[in-house]
Amino acid sequence: MLKFIIMLLFIIPICFKKKIWWMVQILLFIMMFLFIILNFCSNFFLKVTYFLGMDLLSYNLILLSVWICILSIYASLLIYKKNNYENFFLFNIMILLFFLIMTFSSMNLFMFYLFFEMSLIPTLFLILGWGYQPERLQAGVYLLFYTLLVSLPMLISIFFLYYNSISLSYNFLLNCYFNYDMFYLSLILSFLVKMPMFLVHLWLPKAHVEAPVSGSMILAGIMLKLGGYGMLRVLPFLQIMMNKYSYIFISISLIGGILISLVCLRQIDLKSLIAYSSVAHMSIMLSGMLTMNYWGLCGSYILMISHGLCSSGLFCLANMMYERLSSRSLLINKGLLNFMPSLTLWWFLLCICNMAAPPSLNLLGEIFLFNSIISWSWLSMISLSFLSFFSASYSLYLYSYTQHGKIFSGIYSFSVGKIREFFLLFFHWFPLNLLIFKSDVFMIWI
Repeated sequence: MLKFIIMLLFIIPICFKKKIWWMVQILLFIMMFLFIILNFCSNFFLKVTYFLGMDLLSYNLILLSVWICILSIYASLLIYKKNNYENFFLFNIMILLFFLIMTFSSMNLFMFYLFFEMSLIPTLFLILGWGYQPERLQAGVYLLFYTLLVSLPMLISIFFLYYNSISLSYNFLLNCYFNYDMFYLSLILSFLVKMPMFLVHLWLPKAHVEAPVSGSMILAGIMLKLGGYGMLRVLPFLQIMMNKYSYIFISISLIGGILISLVCLRQIDLKSLIAYSSVAHMSIMLSGMLTMNYWGLCGSYILMISHGLCSSGLFCLANMMYERLSSRSLLINKGLLNFMPSLTLWWFLLCICNMAAPPSLNLLGEIFLFNSIISWSWLSMISLSFLSFFSASYSLYLYSYTQHGKIFSGIYSFSVGKIREFFLLFFHWFPLNLLIFKSDVFMIWI
């Protein structure tokens, strides 16, 4: 594991050289393909280096992190063209990637917590430094305070855990069972905010709307997965408490998912709509995970990977519209089928992936999750049917409203699409639909 981290640490200093933009991406691609060649398929911790190690759960999420970071640099070419502190931007992305890899590969709960919180700082810099509107300061404060407020109880609960079990290594904690209510709530709340669960989700749309395209891609693609990953790591020793309290969180999530889907249907901001749809997807993921059965755990993991690719691709598309029309409003982004027919295909492909159409990985994840939630309680069929219906509704609303309708008369110039943009969208869509053929990898991590 250490060889990849050292490689990344050697890439970080070259970010400050002039005209190094493409070189950093090429080096990251090389690193990622070396990582794929490991062909890692084990549910034990291997590649162990001091407190770092990797099992199948970590492996796919590290792969996703590197992939999304490469694509977010690829999508931010405007920063390079306009000479908008591009060296510091690259440095920021690299530091963020380093923290994320360390978070996913930590075998110790305290080290996980440390890097989990440290990944906030580069994200905050991305929003404050390269965001678009003056409200980005408020968005940054929202992001920081929501996360930090619930992180202190989590830190105290980790110390309590260490005091009672002598070790914080995941392998040792597998044999521990705790039955303390406050301990459970303080440990779990930080992950619920990071996901985010309905009622503590307000930081997410704000952060997404104000962030630059790279910030949105990393937030949607990786940062939301930190909460899910943390939950999957702490589930084994919180089983007693989960059985006791999970019905509360599942109920909030399922009802909240329907409400958020209705909120999606009345959004006129492209980015805001995609951000709220992320909350709706995360609510299904959380519900499935808390049912505590095999299908639910596998389904939540699959949905984490698929949502990371799909949501990131939609944010790319929204940014392409913004670069051309200087607006994210659906009232202005209309009738784009006449202007950009080639990009309409990508809108269609990613919107149907968002509503879980075959053969996307989203479909596989949702089949698993629906099975697990319905087996937990058949009454949940009612909320799941609404969720499924509204999910299709807002995806089609997003597609049809942008591509059809009367053209806004203020549009005076356009570009059909560049090769770079097609590559960028292809790199999101291709793994999303290809990975379903290798779906057994997502089942054997437990």
